[in-house]
Amino acid sequence: MHMAKHTWIIALACAALCVALAACSGGGESGKTNPSSETSGSPLNAPATIEAQTFNDGAAISSNGASIDTSQVANGYVAAKGTSSSRLKFQVTKGDMSYNYDLPSDGSPIYCPINMGDGEYSFRVMQNTSGQNYVEIASTQENVSLTSEFSPFLQPNVYCDYSESSECVSVARSLTAQASNQGEAVQAICEYIINNISYDTSKADTLRTATGYIPSPDDTLASGTGICFDYASLGCAMLRSQGIPCQIITGYVSPDDIYHAWIMVYIDGVWKCGEFSVSRNTWSRVDLTFAASSGNVSQVGDGKNYTVRYTY
Repeated sequence: MHMAKHTWIIALACAALCVALAACSGGGESGKTNPSSETSGSPLNAPATIEAQTFNDGAAISSNGASIDTSQVANGYVAAKGTSSSRLKFQVTKGDMSYNYDLPSDGSPIYCPINMGDGEYSFRVMQNTSGQNYVEIASTQENVSLTSEFSPFLQPNVYCDYSESSECVSVARSLTAQASNQGEAVQAICEYIINNISYDTSKADTLRTATGYIPSPDDTLASGTGICFDYASLGCAMLRSQGIPCQIITGYVSPDDIYHAWIMVYIDGVWKCGEFSVSRNTWSRVDLTFAASSGNVSQVGDGKNYTVRYTY
């Protein structure tokens, strides 16, 4: 009975998310965007270097082989790690909203976004006991006040992993080196992805029944192929690396509520073309998978109605 007070059945949201995103398929050759584009905005203010994320053991709370580092929550992320012979989850909760992340059992840290704004957060490392039953082995709480509302969306995280040495960062810098404004920078990065990454139907089929898939921006860039989660992760990494706030969104797209991933960008400028309308100083949707499918979009929805489920 005592154990029951501290045991939760974790909805395997991350696993379900990965399966659903793997099943989301496009097809066809990589498309070309409308050559008639309008861009404007303030000059691009890209960071000179990407600050490395490190786990601060001295600041972490630790118990039962698990640790949670909240020293960087004001800057938009929290870190966790653990060692266990059983499966681990890391849970981030604010109010009635929770995000559950697969946590490696070998002690490797993961970095997760503080993606629900300012307020009281709970962080828990959970260890699998049986089936979908988990017991808490480490926890802490923090009253978060973000340095900026954009801080979580300018940092690498578990689904948007990049660093100073990443190839996707190098390519993004090259693409935006001559950008005259923020709109032109977004255009250069997004059009590059649309024209160079094709949908990987075989990968989608392989991952259809898999769990725990984590996208890698550099792997997507190297292979030249990906599923919708890969498109979103690569686009997000390249844009964030250039100082452009970007969110990975997962949710549903019409007409058949297909589970899907896309990005939202925020710039002091505009980019308008046949596929996209990025407006000034507001979050604007960019669905790279939809655009790259070159009109063959029957399996990625019609691009008309989107329902957000998770934001990373």
